[in-house]
This record gives sequence, C-alpha cells and structure tokens, in this order.
Amino acid sequence: MGYDIERFVGYVNEGLLCSICRDVLEDPLQAPCEHAFCTACIHGWLIHHSNCPEDRQTLDVSLLRPLYRYMKNDLNRLQLHCKNREYGCEMVCSLESIDRHERECEYSQILCSNAGCTVQIERRNLDGHLAVCEYRSRECPNGCGYTILSAEDTQHNCVAELRTELELLRSEMICRVEEAKHEMESRLDSQRRHMVQKESILQNEIEELKSQMSRMMSDVRSLMAAERQHRQELEQAELEKRELMELLKGLQKDCRLNTTEGNKKSTNFRPLTRLESVKRKPREVTVI
Repeated sequence: MGYDIERFVGYVNEGLLCSICRDVLEDPLQAPCEHAFCTACIHGWLIHHSNCPEDRQTLDVSLLRPLYRYMKNDLNRLQLHCKNREYGCEMVCSLESIDRHERECEYSQILCSNAGCTVQIERRNLDGHLAVCEYRSRECPNGCGYTILSAEDTQHNCVAELRTELELLRSEMICRVEEAKHEMESRLDSQRRHMVQKESILQNEIEELKSQMSRMMSDVRSLMAAERQHRQELEQAELEKRELMELLKGLQKDCRLNTTEGNKKSTNFRPLTRLESVKRKPREVTVI
C-alpha cells in the first residue's frame, strides 16, 4: 500500500500515484510499459494475474525495474504530514526523510518496555509511565538484592527468595560439575585410546629394531668368522714364508759350495744346481 494522498501538502502529479491502490507510490517499481506501482501492490497483483493492471500487456516480476531517476527525485521532494498528526505532531517534511522522522517522533505510540505491560503510550510520555507502571521492577529495599515487580511487593519474602536462589545455584553447580566430569572422562578415554595406539606402534617399532639387531649380529658373526679365517691364512702364509727363507739360506750356502767345486770341473759342463731348481719351482707355482 502507498502513502495516503491526504497527508501530502500541495499538488501530487498523477504519474506519482500507484496504478493499483491510487495512493502515492511507496517503494515503487516500474513495468516496461512505464506504469508505476507500489512494490507490495504489484507483487500481490501478479500472484493472480500475468499482465499490467493498466493496459493488460504481459507482465512478469522479472520485468519490473526501479523507477526512473527523475520520477524518484520528484517523489522524494513531495512534502507530507507526519502520521502522528492526529496525536499532535505538526511536522511536515519531505517523503525522503519522513521515515527517519517517524522513527524518532515524540508523538509515536510505543509499547511500554516493562515485561508484561501492554500499555501503548506516546514516546514523550514514556518516562512518566515507567515511573508508575505496575510492571516496573526495582531492587528489594531490604537488601537481599532481588529484583521485584511492584505487583509482587506484598508477596516478596527475602528468605524464601534467597533460599530459592541458593537452590538454583546448587542445581546449576551440580549440572556444571556433571558436565565437567563427563567432559573429563571423555578426554581421558580419548587419551587412553591414543596411548594404547601409541604403545602398539612403539611395540611394533621395538620388534622391528630387534629383528634388525638380530640381522646385524648375524652379519657381525659372519664377518668375525671371515676375519679369523683370513688371519689363519695369513699365519699359514707367514709360516710358509719362514720355511722358504730357511730353504733359501740353505740353497745359497749350497750354491757357494758348488761354485767352489765347479771351478775344478770343466767349464763346458754345468749340471743343474739345487738353487736353480728351487728358483724355477716357485715361478711355476706362481704361474699356476
């Protein structure tokens, strides 16, 4: 619905009236045929119709567009009375600022802010009403700190109220303790499961390390056995070396004796000496 045309001061152009409700446009939209409507009016119309209410041309919600800027400016410049004029407000302002004024108007009818109170009163008289409202609340004058309503003054009992408050606090504390207990148990269960899983992983790693250690010890024993065998072979070679050295010394001695005797024999005849035989033998062994 649009703004009541009776609220406006002066002439209102026909083009600024809604084609459906015939009041001044409120949140206007425009059809492709340039007819303008209030948003609420045209949406309600298109629920049951599929054409423009003025010229009956086909119309859909998706075809609606905002009002032309020059028309929007003309609309905003219109002057009108506050809706609270009947309560005494004399304000006349532009359509563009009327909503802001009416939200703050001292003559607006508002509900009492006290819970349970259904009285509607002008904003300017609200403070006076709150001072005498039967639903107003205040702190107990006896010092218990409880907030009471004026209607409950005769029924208020400080001891009973404090006892009730204490019971509520105790119940709340018990609930919180139970919640904390459940949360702690949940966390402990989660940590326990995590520890069991971690222990299983560590156990598997330990078994793997044991297996690796066993393989390493086997390899070390094999290396030690090879080392012993190599050492024995070296000792055997050393023993053979000493034997050969002894043999070589004996051969050298025999060679010197044979040389002395050979001078007495014919120079054309040289029998194979023991030393040459020994020297040739190691060469043959080496080649093999």
